Amino acid sequence: MAEAERIIGTPDTPDAAGEGQERPDAEPEREQQEQAPERPRGKRRVAVLFAVALFAYLLDLGSKMLVVAKLEHHEPIEIIGDWLRFAAIRNAGAAFGFGEAFTIIFTVIAAAVIVVIARLARKLHSLPWAIALGLLLGGALGNLTDRIFRAPGVFEGAVVDFIAPKHFAVFNLADSAIVCGGILIVILSFRGLDPDGTVHKD
Repeated sequence: MAEAERIIGTPDTPDAAGEGQERPDAEPEREQQEQAPERPRGKRRVAVLFAVALFAYLLDLGSKMLVVAKLEHHEPIEIIGDWLRFAAIRNAGAAFGFGEAFTIIFTVIAAAVIVVIARLARKLHSLPWAIALGLLLGGALGNLTDRIFRAPGVFEGAVVDFIAPKHFAVFNLADSAIVCGGILIVILSFRGLDPDGTVHKD
């Protein structure tokens, strides 16, 4: 009898459930298995965002410290004749020297951009978006640091600019990171790629 039950199977054993039938909890388990890879991938994208932001921020900060120490109050350095020079200036306005009368407003805008990027990072699953937002974040942090800690005062500080192309405004590496990040975001938007990794077509 025991041998017959072992071969045929009993209702209490998995064999008795019948082939092709799924347990009630099989669907939640499958969903968990499908969703499991998404979490680490999202965390990796956030890590890329902050790594890019940190690199851009430190590069900008280091370049400004070097310019203040070695170039400020000195003659400009010609890099490519008079087409590209390094000339230290203090800019109280926005990127590329625009809007010097609204320093505090630009400071608030930079802080708001940082908060928005930090909130957006929670649903980030796209590597290109992570790079773009990282560039924006690093650039915004770089110029915001100048706004807070440099003269003439807190939230009114003048940003250090030093890259001076001919017939163009003087800017810094933070401005460059912001512009590159913005251009990349425009390209991604035109291609229909969202920060969460989905692709849509209008």
